[in-house]
Amino acid sequence: MCPYVNPIDTNTTFIILMHPKEFKKVKNGTGHLTHLSLKNSKLFIGVDFTDHKEINEIIDTHDSYILYPSQEALNISTAPIYKDSLHVKRNIAVFIIDSTWSCSLKILRHSRNLQKLGHISFNGSKLSEFKIKQQPREYCLSTIESVLSVLEILNEQEVENLNEESLKKFLEPFYKMIEYQLKCINNPLSNAVRYRKKRKVDFT
Repeated sequence: MCPYVNPIDTNTTFIILMHPKEFKKVKNGTGHLTHLSLKNSKLFIGVDFTDHKEINEIIDTHDSYILYPSQEALNISTAPIYKDSLHVKRNIAVFIIDSTWSCSLKILRHSRNLQKLGHISFNGSKLSEFKIKQQPREYCLSTIESVLSVLEILNEQEVENLNEESLKKFLEPFYKMIEYQLKCINNPLSNAVRYRKKRKVDFT
């Protein structure tokens, strides 16, 4: 999928927190593709990030939020992320949890530093185009689709200054991944056993 990635540079720092189960499960997941598509992003694997030095430094130096649809979340579709002109504008960091809903809750429960952060959400006007994966609800989006929605909104709020073409191309590796996987499903040879070399993974 790498030839289809069109990395963009953003004012917002995106922090992708991937549960180890998600990391073991897929190599070409939407979390990986999102990280590759954002120059100003970092990807960390784990469950408890309480004492993670780099994450804590980001929290201390940015206006940090978690993209999570809780009842207390700030809906950035209807309210600006900077509440007023007197707000001291530091760089924004948006934390994205790349996992199932149950594993996402585990990350939030274990990571005490993340519990202090405000939540943001947006109006779910789009349906996921992840044709090969059934979402728990029709309004649920994949990681890369969710990040695109955030970027579009922040662009409207002039937090970002991205051109329309870069936003249009953002999902290209996602579409190519789906196209490839559908071809594999329709190809009888795709059921053949594939050898995969085991490797040790350090989650620290």
